[in-house]
Amino acid sequence: MPVTRTGTVVLLGARDDAHVQEVARRLRAEDVDTVVVDTRAFPEETRLSLTESLDGIVADGREVGRPAAVYLRGLHAHPLAFGVDAQEAMDADWRTTLTAFREKSALLLGLLGRWERLGVPLYNPPSSDWSMHKPAQLAALQAAGLPVPRTLWTNDAEAVRRFAREGRGVYKPVVGGAATRELSEADLTDERLAALSAAPVTFQELLPGENLRVYVLDGAVIASLRVISPSLDFRQHEERIEQVTLPPEVAHGCVKACEVLGLRWTGMDLKRDADGAPRILELNGSAMFLGFDARGGTDVAGHLTHALARHARGG
Repeated sequence: MPVTRTGTVVLLGARDDAHVQEVARRLRAEDVDTVVVDTRAFPEETRLSLTESLDGIVADGREVGRPAAVYLRGLHAHPLAFGVDAQEAMDADWRTTLTAFREKSALLLGLLGRWERLGVPLYNPPSSDWSMHKPAQLAALQAAGLPVPRTLWTNDAEAVRRFAREGRGVYKPVVGGAATRELSEADLTDERLAALSAAPVTFQELLPGENLRVYVLDGAVIASLRVISPSLDFRQHEERIEQVTLPPEVAHGCVKACEVLGLRWTGMDLKRDADGAPRILELNGSAMFLGFDARGGTDVAGHLTHALARHARGG
């Protein structure tokens, strides 16, 4: 029996992004009406028009109004965003380029804000954006009684030295984009710490145990994996990825973390401390999953697709 189409699912992200393509392919295979709004090609190619009405939304000539659900892969609304190449424009006129990105960001966030106001299920909503900033995220989790590492965000050299005296640590950027490194005595010299005058840094206790990646969707753990790696930062250094079953209390904590941060779905990283207890390092609002599915044998893509399709069918 053919499936009746009852709603449209909108995917926001680059049209050639592998995750966008896979979710779109699976949705269409389930006969779900799917619209991809290419945010990387906006405003050069993608056309968006918003009127004063909340549902007055047209994308590439098609009225999308109030969709059944939205998967937000990425807005590409900053010159440093992944996949954005703005070097030539920034070199030519950085002020005009930054102004243009600000306008782009304002419209796209306004679009998402309208959908959230209309009650559209968003994976994930703009109201959760605050929680993507790690100093806010980990503090909110700690305040909710969830286990996080001892962490310091600072540009104060003496604060770093005090932090280092409490035990072995690591350091990494506040936002990301560089590998995690162990904090050494050489990093505590005046010359080295003088670099803090250029930008603050994240300092965190070193957790010696295994790495865990957990996916949570709509209030349930849909996949949990152990990442075997010889490196402090496992990214691109994975030896093996295995599925694991989380103890009920750990799974409950992962679901609670999503609730605290207002996320419908996430891929979260945990690492075990010296006592073997998992501590939460990060929740990602637009986690990659295809590589983990391929190497770990999970089907995060399928779970996400089915969730979006249920909304489209009124479920």
